[in-house]
Amino acid sequence: MRLHVEEHGDGETLLLHQGLGQGVWAWRDSAPVFAKRFRTITFDTRGTGRSPVPDEPYGIPELAADAEEILDGRAANVVGFSMGGYVALTLGLTRPELVRKLVLAGTGAGGPSRVPRPAYVREAFAAAMLMPPEEARRTTLPYTFATGWAEANPQRVDEIVAAALEHPTPLRTIEAHTAACYAFYAQGVEVELIDAPALVVHGSDDVIVPTENGRELARRLPNARYVELEGRGHNLMLQDPETFNELVLEFFDA
Repeated sequence: MRLHVEEHGDGETLLLHQGLGQGVWAWRDSAPVFAKRFRTITFDTRGTGRSPVPDEPYGIPELAADAEEILDGRAANVVGFSMGGYVALTLGLTRPELVRKLVLAGTGAGGPSRVPRPAYVREAFAAAMLMPPEEARRTTLPYTFATGWAEANPQRVDEIVAAALEHPTPLRTIEAHTAACYAFYAQGVEVELIDAPALVVHGSDDVIVPTENGRELARRLPNARYVELEGRGHNLMLQDPETFNELVLEFFDA
């Protein structure tokens, strides 16, 4: 896959992997900050942004192979958000020599202990798949933040929607990413075998990947620190980028 990849800054390599249906725009408040300290890599996941929409089916293992190819042998600190966390965990298990440290935000390990999102959230996202891109984004975004945050920050929501719609994610990609995630949930990943130091960050009000998943992930990882951000939802780096960026930089500096 000839993915759209951007690299900025100097220093140790830092790879950022966003969530389902997101492109590099998801790191708009974080990548410039990280690039002051690290060689920061962002990229549009398969089917998003300026990356091609593949014809063949793919899952989390293929997305992890994409990340491996982008690193091209470079050991890196890896930040994985939501679906990106599934990719980061898979990379940490299959290619441990490429992963220095892990930040796992709003994510989980899948498997039988996974706590699914509430039915009303699943129904809202399923309904949005039938809507035009902007309506779908505006309908679902509030669920990815703490309750009431989107309504209290309309200008911020407008900015996020505009960034997401610069290169809209097609329905075909949303379906492919969703299928990849559900396959991951069914199989899970043996996180007990991942030795890399990890920071697990979760919002207390996350209804996309309920908070119990982050707590369980941190409990199972051999070398993890857990931070739960009170009053934050799923999209941590978009709702509260200042706190998120500070936590990440402190962890990498430790």
